[in-house]
Amino acid sequence: INAEYGVSSFFRNIDSRFSKNLPASHPPSKIQRLKARAVLIDMEEGVLNNLIHSEVGELFTSAELIKDVSGAGNNWATGFHYYGELYKEHIIDSIRKECELCDCLQSFFVLHSMGGGTGSGLGTKTLSLIAEYFPEVFRFVIPVYPSADDDVITSPYNTTLAMKQISEFGNCIIPVENQALAAICKQTSTAKVDTIKHTVVDVREKAFNRMNSLVSKVILDITASARFDGSMNVDINEISMNLVPFPRANYLIPAIAPLYSPKIPQQRHLDAIFSDVFNSSNQLCRVDLRKGLYLSCALLVRGKVQVSDVRRNIDKLSENMNFIYWNAEGWKTGLCSVPPIKQQYSVLSLANTTAIRYTFEELRSRVSKLYTRKAHLHHYLNVDGMDIDQVQNAYEDLSDQIAFYNEMETAKPLEIARQKVF
Repeated sequence: INAEYGVSSFFRNIDSRFSKNLPASHPPSKIQRLKARAVLIDMEEGVLNNLIHSEVGELFTSAELIKDVSGAGNNWATGFHYYGELYKEHIIDSIRKECELCDCLQSFFVLHSMGGGTGSGLGTKTLSLIAEYFPEVFRFVIPVYPSADDDVITSPYNTTLAMKQISEFGNCIIPVENQALAAICKQTSTAKVDTIKHTVVDVREKAFNRMNSLVSKVILDITASARFDGSMNVDINEISMNLVPFPRANYLIPAIAPLYSPKIPQQRHLDAIFSDVFNSSNQLCRVDLRKGLYLSCALLVRGKVQVSDVRRNIDKLSENMNFIYWNAEGWKTGLCSVPPIKQQYSVLSLANTTAIRYTFEELRSRVSKLYTRKAHLHHYLNVDGMDIDQVQNAYEDLSDQIAFYNEMETAKPLEIARQKVF
């Protein structure tokens, strides 16, 4: 995010030499004192302490940090019920103060993990508080799903319990997977280049930083139209309005192109980039798009690209894509004229597809192995405010989500008999 101009959406300026907010274009001179428009929450203080002492630590104030010592112990109930009640007032007070510093509050982005206790529990508790206190403001949720070989045994419980909350309180859910992020980082870090000018990316660069930068890229592309000019600007709230046909169908699979390392600038042909965003290797959440129907799809393009280029590629892509019958032209396009740093152009795809049900079926299979034996449940039920009904309801909600997408996939057009005229 630091690499982009138009940063007033993410940072506020506290330097008295300039106006309250940063300009949307290139700043006239270096501004030293920026503070992030964010609230950071973690019940293990070591994580936030490391952040404060990092190179970006000065972007945050102590009022924006909410932390504890012991952590949630990989337990959704501890995060949601215990810490959620303990820090409820602190969380909403910190969020309210940040909102009061905004000139025009557009939306919330809630980023949290799904496999651990703090991310899944306190993360979804925070989301529910935002929905309660700011019901009119759109809520984008970016949950990080654990890998299939995750070392947290209780992650299927945590993920299932968290899914019920984000499905209810999130307007748009943009899921990412640790496994997919790691695969992209590996793909870009081992890239070969033909030119002598560039060197292969430094393998010592922290993997987590590269994975986080991919998620940041999604946020940057979604908000690009709010920060820069373009011939087909897309308001942030238009994404939910155009891509989510039903409250339950609010999962949007993200994919970005081109994939590149900042240390190895590589240029792809424009038409190739449009094709790349429908390649599984470019997805931040691996889903076999060929197995389902598209309910809708957005292409958010950045760079000096003509509307005719976008239209030509959509026509070509549509030949191999199956949209649901009642939304056969379910495309939403955005065109921002300012490309990302060191790139000519880029494309972000947000696909609303029934194929995600296979990911949910895999999760249900994993949680069923534990739930049918009531394994590890006592850890959850020992937390005040937690009962077995919440686990059962979350499991049933996951099954209902799968059934909903299956119903969408198998739906057929209604045949209305015409009245005969004699």
